[in-house]
Amino acid sequence: MIVTTTNTIEGKEIEEYLGIVAGEVILGANVVRDFLASITDIIGGRSGTYESKLAEGREMAIKEMVNKARSLGANAVIGVDLDFETLRDGMMMCIATGTAVRLKS
Repeated sequence: MIVTTTNTIEGKEIEEYLGIVAGEVILGANVVRDFLASITDIIGGRSGTYESKLAEGREMAIKEMVNKARSLGANAVIGVDLDFETLRDGMMMCIATGTAVRLKS
């Protein structure tokens, strides 16, 4: 399945627009990871633990979105947008949205 942030796919013609699809994931952060990340924030540098958690959330949200698109008969998702939000109590939400389409063969 082709997944792209663009609204068109070069060299491909869209046969049918099947609708908006989304994948939502809420992940929790634990106390130890929060503590270690706060130390990184104090001394500077990148927080590898949070970066890996963001990557995990992104991949899970995209996978869920693709599964929903596939269930509609899509072979591509265009106009993909990723959004990250911090919720209360160390929870993080990642949302992937896009338009499910069927490309001409």
